[in-house]
Amino acid sequence: MKPNNKENPMSIFEQLESEVRAYCRSFPTVFTRASGSKMWDENGKEYIDFLSGAGSLNYGHNNQKMKKKLVDYILDDNITHSLDMATDAKRTFLKRFNEVILKPRDLDYKIMFPGPTGTNTVESALKLARKVTGRTNIISFTNSFHGMTIGSLSVTGNSFKRKGAGVPLQNSVSMPFDNYIDEDFDTVEYLERFLEDNGSGVDKPAAMILETVQGEGGINAARFEWLKRIEQVCRKWDILLIVDDVQAGVGRTGTFFSFEPAGIKPDIVCLSKSIGGYGLPLALTLFRRDLDVWAPGEHNGTFRGNNHAFVTATESLNFWADTSFEKGIEEKSEIITNFLKDIVKKYPEIKGDVRGRGFMQGIGTQDEGLAEKICGEAFNRGLIMETSGPNSEVFKLFPALTIEMSELKQGLTIIEESVKSVVKSQAKELATA
Repeated sequence: MKPNNKENPMSIFEQLESEVRAYCRSFPTVFTRASGSKMWDENGKEYIDFLSGAGSLNYGHNNQKMKKKLVDYILDDNITHSLDMATDAKRTFLKRFNEVILKPRDLDYKIMFPGPTGTNTVESALKLARKVTGRTNIISFTNSFHGMTIGSLSVTGNSFKRKGAGVPLQNSVSMPFDNYIDEDFDTVEYLERFLEDNGSGVDKPAAMILETVQGEGGINAARFEWLKRIEQVCRKWDILLIVDDVQAGVGRTGTFFSFEPAGIKPDIVCLSKSIGGYGLPLALTLFRRDLDVWAPGEHNGTFRGNNHAFVTATESLNFWADTSFEKGIEEKSEIITNFLKDIVKKYPEIKGDVRGRGFMQGIGTQDEGLAEKICGEAFNRGLIMETSGPNSEVFKLFPALTIEMSELKQGLTIIEESVKSVVKSQAKELATA
């Protein structure tokens, strides 16, 4: 049913929903349908989705195989909610995840279901690290983002989000991420100096937590050598290494785990977003077997047993059982990288630099407000993408890993048209100023 043209379609949200809403401000239309890499609003306008639920829809919207599995499961009156009781859906997922993901990568992790979201897995990781080591301090990194609850916020760098806590955020220390100063400044050496010096004021931490590619922080990709050296520091000082793969994992950067190309093995891994496959809430905390010191019920939550998500997650793992899937991600990633490099060369006015890797890339610009303008123009032209970074200085591309080549190229074309339009508009403004 189409809205009355005299009515503002966003008015009900403005009247009744909290001011905290964000995405509906960036994309002011009412969406009604989605399939694959496309969405439609109530006026029938089509959009290519380069947001993918902020990385929660790596396999696109309403994947047909997952949908069928889920519908059949529901119609057969199978278990929906089960706390952490044993169910067939959970058993099937655990077995499949171990066979398809963990064993081939020589990862002998225990699997914990901490609650349904990314911040739940981070909170459980921090608690476990402190419980195992008996230490309270956590080292995080500049421009990091790990979630919106108090523990996760304490290791998040963004000042706007930290202020939302309303209380002091303690027991964490922020260190510079790779290339935070410049590529010649050795941030690992800087970090280790704090650990070595008894006068530094930095207590030996329980863990270090990092994203290999910082999603909300500006699509900053750590070099593989930097990641290896961080792991070496953790081993040297008996510090647990936590990799937050909530957004960068499940293929977003090219491999299932974002840390695979670096050749490291974190002690604890946080997964959420696309692990559910279909966009259903699910989170996993993976950790070394010897770290499993939890007492039964010591960390729990009402919605740990999301059986619908177990069903779709199990089906999604079939993508990873086929080696050609990862190869396809690699090929399309190269197209995205080359396109972004070309944009930076063709439009020097944006003062841009290409960031990220895989299907988690973007362009950072020194021109304040430019990235937001480009995203706004792209939306008007039928493409959904968002900004990133502490000052929203990056426009980022998050297409579904399953996007058709024709849709990918169509989306890239819209981005170039949007960049060209914004640059032309700014040039006119300068000429008439």
